Amino acid sequence: MSFLSVDGLHLHYQVLEPMYPKPGVTVVFLHGLVMDNLSSWFFTVANQAAQEARVLLYDLRGHGMSDRPKKGYGITQHLQDLQKLLDHVAADDQVILVGNSFGGLLALNFARFFPERTAGLILIDAQINDQAWRDDMMKSLRLEGDARNEKIAENFQNWLGRHSARKSNRLAKNAHELVHETTLLDELYASISMQDSDLATIKVPVLAIYGENSDIAHNADRMRGNLPNGRVQIFAGCTHSVLWEQTEALRDVILEALQQQMTELPPAPWTSQAERRVF
Repeated sequence: MSFLSVDGLHLHYQVLEPMYPKPGVTVVFLHGLVMDNLSSWFFTVANQAAQEARVLLYDLRGHGMSDRPKKGYGITQHLQDLQKLLDHVAADDQVILVGNSFGGLLALNFARFFPERTAGLILIDAQINDQAWRDDMMKSLRLEGDARNEKIAENFQNWLGRHSARKSNRLAKNAHELVHETTLLDELYASISMQDSDLATIKVPVLAIYGENSDIAHNADRMRGNLPNGRVQIFAGCTHSVLWEQTEALRDVILEALQQQMTELPPAPWTSQAERRVF
């Protein structure tokens, strides 16, 4: 296990090295919000991706084995964490970001604010940080009692660890502490926004995947209509949990897209000596 101290907060991360890595690029996997951690990518796609490229996975602050501070959960803080992790493990690399749900939201915002460092995006049912997302987040994550349990069961009915009481209880405990004992929801609600005009500034290749029956499937049209170099793929019959519902098929699509984006890498404009963006 590896940890990086970011302003006193310990972030848990793992780097997977291939035998013959493609130079100059690191693939970063970003997991979802609250009831998720790096294991969702580790056990589905990341190990296969690491046969071709250097892979970085980490637990977002407050999640998994990373520290859970009382405050400091805005989108800006999450982007700073990623920036500092990359400075630590892949200072001179361009990055291809693979994000699921909230991880997709972070990937979009990283590409928006760090275009010189981003080589490509692969988004799985990605959220977009607009007002509708804020309202839905507050409504769903503040559920209590039976309503909360039904929502968890709905979202994780295909999760690999659903049959392990220990894993399920630990995930639920972590989620409860994040939602009720930190300022996560209030800080995300007050965070920066992304509009369609911001999507239009993201020039790198983007593959945006959505479940046909996802409650945010309408975001596919926004990606299709605004990303200059984006394409959209719909997984028939899937919901927001497409990562669990069609794991093998999704893995094949992601690996193919990674191969294509690595083949099309532009000459790296990024070096460790380049000007760094600091929020």
